[in-house]
Amino acid sequence: MTVLVTGSSGHLGEALMRTLRAGRKLVRGIDIKPSDFTDHVGSIVDREFVRAALHGASAVIHAATLHKPHVGTHNNRDFVDINVTGTLNLLEEAVAAGVDAFVFTSTTSAFGAALTPAPGEPAAWVTEDVAPVPKNIYGVTKMAAENLCELFARQRRLPVVILRTSRFFPEADDDPAVRARYTTPNAQANEMLHRRVDLEDVVSAHLLALAQARTLGFRRYIVSATTPFSRDDLAELRRDVPAVVHRLFPDCQALFEARGWTLFPCIDRVYVNDLARSELGWRPLYDFRHVLDGLRAGKDFRSTLAREVGSKGLPRPAVRGGALSGGTDLTRARRNPTCACAARGRSRHRD
Repeated sequence: MTVLVTGSSGHLGEALMRTLRAGRKLVRGIDIKPSDFTDHVGSIVDREFVRAALHGASAVIHAATLHKPHVGTHNNRDFVDINVTGTLNLLEEAVAAGVDAFVFTSTTSAFGAALTPAPGEPAAWVTEDVAPVPKNIYGVTKMAAENLCELFARQRRLPVVILRTSRFFPEADDDPAVRARYTTPNAQANEMLHRRVDLEDVVSAHLLALAQARTLGFRRYIVSATTPFSRDDLAELRRDVPAVVHRLFPDCQALFEARGWTLFPCIDRVYVNDLARSELGWRPLYDFRHVLDGLRAGKDFRSTLAREVGSKGLPRPAVRGGALSGGTDLTRARRNPTCACAARGRSRHRD
């Protein structure tokens, strides 16, 4: 099996290439940017390039995309060209090449406005059954690409697995209110409770999906760290995250205080990975318990793979006239940075 990995110069693409090469798998990386992990440089918008790249390939992991931070640097047409037309090119040429497994990297951003409960409502319990309500061009184009994948699975019998991944990028938060109050490691440790996943676990989910695509036919899965929360916690999480976390993890307070860290005061959503664990047999290794164990041992809670791949320098939304281009008023965010979920409800995020 020769696996074609798109976006091989990006975070996930590089991690996949590293892992597949280390396992001595036949793998071919393509990206618009050259890197040590990209075998062929070109755009997935170029149909001829895609056709040539797929020659001899029997499986595809499609990780190439414009991400949410690119909303401030690219126009709507760019998002449609890359996220929709590029995916269509890959699907059509994959069928023509006789590919028998296609894994598409999507995002929990596809859920969009469905992630933000009304004031006074409990935090959202986000499973695959939640209906997406995209709120920007990124979410719209990722959903369009998902729908194309489903169409090809249904009409052309192409085995497709869609993985809606939560945050795994190492860059600082794109919300100025969060950056003002929390260090990047502190914020990302907090997110491991409900909306982040380690890069190594994302890779393992993709490889499991690749191996089982032919049996599954078509499926969607949320890929996020296993949350310690239950539905019974949702109302309290909207009001008082520390009370819930300290009840579940009595050692958290001392470990965080020793580092000068604080928990988010409230959260508005919890991503649930039950379906991926039960159907794919996915066993994510990195969760909030792992974070605390790392703090106790004085170790970085990220995987070795995540540290090796490092930062790719994704852009932040541009500031225009005192407001972020995504709609967050910068003055208001700085004035009230106390509730992470409230700030996030107004800004553009990767998931």
